[in-house]
Amino acid sequence: MNTLIKLTNLKKVFATDEVETHALSEINLDIKQGEYVSISGPSGCGKSTLLSILGLLDTCSGGSFELNGHQVAGLDHKQRAYIRNKEIGFVFQSFNLISDLTVEENVTLPLTYRKDLSKAERKQMALAALEKVDMSHRAKHYPAQLSGGQQQRVAVARAIVGNPSIILADEPTGNLDSKNAELVMALLDKLHAEGTTICMVTHDPRGAKRAERIVEVFDGRIVGDTETHVAVA
Repeated sequence: MNTLIKLTNLKKVFATDEVETHALSEINLDIKQGEYVSISGPSGCGKSTLLSILGLLDTCSGGSFELNGHQVAGLDHKQRAYIRNKEIGFVFQSFNLISDLTVEENVTLPLTYRKDLSKAERKQMALAALEKVDMSHRAKHYPAQLSGGQQQRVAVARAIVGNPSIILADEPTGNLDSKNAELVMALLDKLHAEGTTICMVTHDPRGAKRAERIVEVFDGRIVGDTETHVAVA
C-alpha cells in the first residue's frame, strides 16, 4: 500500500504573551492508502489538534507533513483550501449541516468549488453518495426533519461525495445514542471495506477497536501504535 500521509517530527506550539503550550511534540506517523486508523487518548491530549493539522484546518509549528507525496507545510491559504476540498472528507461530532439547505444541497456543497463538474454531474454524485449511506429517500428533506443518526449519515455522504483520499472523523458518534452510534460505525466499516482510508479520533474504546490500528496520544505525544484483530479489507 502507498503511504498517503507521512508526519515526521511534527510539532504544534500555541504561544501567548506569558506561556508556550506544546500541544504536539515529535509526532511521527504514517497512514497508508486503505488503512483504518483510530487516534485515541484522554481529553486535552492533542488528538483533535492532530486531526486539524491532518485536515489542513491548522498548520504545524515544525516538522514535516507529506500528503500523497507532496509537502504541505509551505502552501498558502488558497492552495491548502484547494487540496483540502479535493483530498479530504470531514465528519464532525456536531454534524455541521446547514439548516436552510436540503439534504441533497448539503451533500452537494463540497462539489460547488469543483469547476470541472457540471450542475448535473454534481447532482448525480450527491445522489450516489446518499445512496451509499441509505439516505437518498430523504434528499429533499431539511436537517431539522432528520434524527441525529440520519444527520450523521448525511454528513458521511457529504464527506465521501468528492471521492477524497481520506476521511477524517472527529468523534463521529459523540452526539448519538448507542443504536445510532452503531449504525454510523457500521457505515464507516462498510466504506473502509470498499477501500476508503479513514482516520478517526475517538475516546470511546469500543469505537477505536473497529479500526485496524489504534494510535494512542498522551500529553501531545504518540505513546502507542498497535494493530487490532481487525483484518485488512
